Amino acid sequence: MTEEQKQPWKPGKRDLLFLGIIAAVVIALVLGTSERKTIPAPNDEVHRTTTSRAACMSCHGADGVSPRRATHTQVDKCFLCHAQPEGWVGDSK
Repeated sequence: MTEEQKQPWKPGKRDLLFLGIIAAVVIALVLGTSERKTIPAPNDEVHRTTTSRAACMSCHGADGVSPRRATHTQVDKCFLCHAQPEGWVGDSK
């Protein structure tokens, strides 16, 4: 074939499938690395000085003043998900 007879490249079904899979993986990675969307801890004196799970559970336990919802995760580290209030006295996460 001469230079003038070459056909331009046309993507086939396999090429489009491959590109679709690559796009899905990239989208999943981008969406999976975003910040968690959780409720921040209130910015009050009680929450600024709370530094342990036990202190959190004194109010948010099953018998506390403001218990967690049944759908709440059972993770043992409250500030792993919830943002610390301004002026928090504990260690940064």
